[in-house]
Amino acid sequence: MSDKKFYLKFVDANVQGIITLYWDNAPKTCEALWNALETPIQWQATHAMFSGPEIMMGLPETHRNFDPTALPPENQTVLPEVGELLWFYQPKNFFKIDPTEFWEIGMFYGVGGRTFGPTGWIPCTYFGKMTENLDAVAEQCRLIRIEGAKTVELGRL
Repeated sequence: MSDKKFYLKFVDANVQGIITLYWDNAPKTCEALWNALETPIQWQATHAMFSGPEIMMGLPETHRNFDPTALPPENQTVLPEVGELLWFYQPKNFFKIDPTEFWEIGMFYGVGGRTFGPTGWIPCTYFGKMTENLDAVAEQCRLIRIEGAKTVELGRL
């Protein structure tokens, strides 16, 4: 197990949580994302439509320094725990209703989350869990549903 961790911060509210990575259960995914986040990213986090209490953000092209198709399925489920973060790669034309490529990082902030999309259940790799300040971060996540997208920063701690 590694002591390397990420942080997720709501920039405007200055609210930050700490993410413990699942190095034992998702080593390849943790390594790929750790290397990708050598410098932090800022992204407009939006609220998921199908999966319940989840915010989602992309990985900008500037940080896409690995082959997402080379990552094996690791630590997958469709029923995440509160605070867990997922990795999901959507290749071009994966969904009939959305032909774009998407490199997704998502975080489940409440009970009742599931990785269910427009075509049904989608197992995803879970690479970490917010272990510090989840309540304050969850409150910011809930506001996205009312106020719209919010800028988040994700980086190494």
